[in-house]
Amino acid sequence: MRIGRRYLGILAAGAGTAHAQGGFPSRPLTWVVPFTAAGVTDTNSRLISRKLGQRLGQPIVIENRPGAGGTLGTEYVARAAPDGYTILYGTNAAMAAAPTLFRRLGYDPVRSFVPIQALFESSNVLVANPNLPYRDLPGLVAYAKAHPARINLAHAGVGTSTHLTAVLLESVAGIEMTHIAYQGAAAALTDVMAGNVDVLFDYVVSSREHIANGRMRALAVTARQRIPALRDVPTVVEAGFPEIVSSNWSGLFLPAATPREVVLKMVNEAQAVMRDPEVLAVAESNGSRAATELTGEVFGQFLASEIQRWGDIVRRSGAQPM
Repeated sequence: MRIGRRYLGILAAGAGTAHAQGGFPSRPLTWVVPFTAAGVTDTNSRLISRKLGQRLGQPIVIENRPGAGGTLGTEYVARAAPDGYTILYGTNAAMAAAPTLFRRLGYDPVRSFVPIQALFESSNVLVANPNLPYRDLPGLVAYAKAHPARINLAHAGVGTSTHLTAVLLESVAGIEMTHIAYQGAAAALTDVMAGNVDVLFDYVVSSREHIANGRMRALAVTARQRIPALRDVPTVVEAGFPEIVSSNWSGLFLPAATPREVVLKMVNEAQAVMRDPEVLAVAESNGSRAATELTGEVFGQFLASEIQRWGDIVRRSGAQPM
């Protein structure tokens, strides 16, 4: 795998400690998930970390560090020792949207990390408590216009796609909803089903079963084309709101200055994991896509483009930097 010149420059600072790595890894690794346990990020992390740990010959311990839309856990990894033993499960929220959304960020998504491998990419589904009067996205918009701020919208944290997609919808449709922030999507999902909040832009994998058994109603998916896992649910394009097409992505990162030998090993092993038949099958069944082509330098280029894209979304949505 070829690592770009920019990343080799970042790694040069850690080259002097490369020999100390010996037979990396020689002890368990820590995988930081910047969201609460039981959410889709946690589920995906357990699958990939198990596979990666098997290939590395060492266990990988999941550590959940939620808060501030994933930025707290992300900052923690940015400040960790650059020895390869602390891995970040990065998301588009903390790595791409946060630089525009937060005035003071304790890390730089490009300078503070080395990109290893993209994992999954998926769209959101807008779900609602089934007892509410609206049955689709146009119905929700009509209700919101007639009842300003009456709809309670849950999201998984400021800066996440579950938050920004909702803000973008408000901007495009000219509506106002009352936002309620959670530290992850799992608790938000539970409250939608319980009727404590009304709607949520959720992950397909965590909502699909509840939609099927009638505990929630799917209003639209944020994709351009219908998702095989939810074939009966119209897209936001079909609903008349193509401007809110969006997707989530996740990926593996290490702190900047991690020795080159360690980075190369992690890139190669992560590539192999993402080609694993079980991983590919799980991605398909979950309504997501395994981003096998986004690795090393290519993943870094993708990140740079995503920072620009999500920055534009934040600015267009009218969300104010915090």
